[in-house]
Amino acid sequence: MSSDKKRPLRFSSRNSRTPRPQPRRGLLTEIQTSLLTESFEARYTISPGRELGRGKFAVVKKCINKQTEKEFAAKFMRKRRKGQDCRMEIIHEIAVLELAQSNQWVINLHEVYETPTEIILVLEYAAGGEIFDQCIAEREDAFKEKDVKHLMRQILQGVSFLHQNNVVHLDLKPQNILLSCESPLGEIRIVDFGLSRVLKTNEELREIMGTPEYVAPEILSYDPISTATDMWSIGVLTYVMLTGVSPFLGNDKQETFLNISQIHVNYSEDFDFVSESAVDFIKSLLIKKPEKRATAEECLLHSWLAQTDIPDKINCIKNTEDESNVVTVNEVYTSENSTIGEKTEEPVVKEEFILMASYTLGQCRQSKKDKIVTHKTISKLFKFKEPFLHEIPGVY
Repeated sequence: MSSDKKRPLRFSSRNSRTPRPQPRRGLLTEIQTSLLTESFEARYTISPGRELGRGKFAVVKKCINKQTEKEFAAKFMRKRRKGQDCRMEIIHEIAVLELAQSNQWVINLHEVYETPTEIILVLEYAAGGEIFDQCIAEREDAFKEKDVKHLMRQILQGVSFLHQNNVVHLDLKPQNILLSCESPLGEIRIVDFGLSRVLKTNEELREIMGTPEYVAPEILSYDPISTATDMWSIGVLTYVMLTGVSPFLGNDKQETFLNISQIHVNYSEDFDFVSESAVDFIKSLLIKKPEKRATAEECLLHSWLAQTDIPDKINCIKNTEDESNVVTVNEVYTSENSTIGEKTEEPVVKEEFILMASYTLGQCRQSKKDKIVTHKTISKLFKFKEPFLHEIPGVY
């Protein structure tokens, strides 16, 4: 699929006569949290060791309050990005976190500091890290279906709260779902609202942004965004959590986008130990027409999540001949958008619009004759011509 299709030329700052970019639709502009100007380092100590996450314009570090010795995650966000003042986008992210303060499934905002160049969000520390790590783990360490059901109920409760308040996340993926603790299995925390938007009944919102493997068809066709856009991502997320496989992943971004647009998804291979009701749940979300997708509330009432954890009928279609052909490849490719805990150098990017793809690969089968290859993480920068700048997602 060509990235030039339905190019939103209205976003081009090159065609604007005013030097300052116009306020973007869907952003909240008022916050209640005080922006502290005192020294962050006077109150917090940065923990030594690896960063929790890093993007092109933000870095997340673990910190400890000197007085209480309580652990937090500090997200350092640059106010100027590619020569543009992006302070209001950070204000929007703070406003969304404030709006969701009462919801236990959204990361908690503790306080905010502002320096001449940065805004620092002091956030709840989620010790369990990303669910991404277990999505790509070997079978014995990966999520069991009962675990996915447990976590998906929490994710949906959080997403339902956001949607009831007219907020769409627009970047729901394993890297943006954290766990409060690793063992025993903790509670989820939804993070990174840098791409989130507020929907209004009297205006349409169209954006081209997100993580390619998880974006809905309407994003690619530049049609209006709705709460159903998040629900598509929930369907992809569920697929990944249950199988360790990215359902629409192609050899490149164009093939990935084509797979999404044509709904090329396989429900036979990699579903050997997945229940029929789980497959039905995913199918209720991976539907091209947004209005036909299940809502978050409807998903919570689906038989897969409503039932107890008594094992139900399993799709037993395992081909033992395929097992003998398993090949494991332990290659890890990283770029600027590293996953939690990785530090990478930032490449020079000439284009102004950045769309981040954090490719999540599991056991990818192309045909019964092909060998099964277990991949790890692939992160790639996808560059488009639209001069619209986002904070790179995936870092709280």
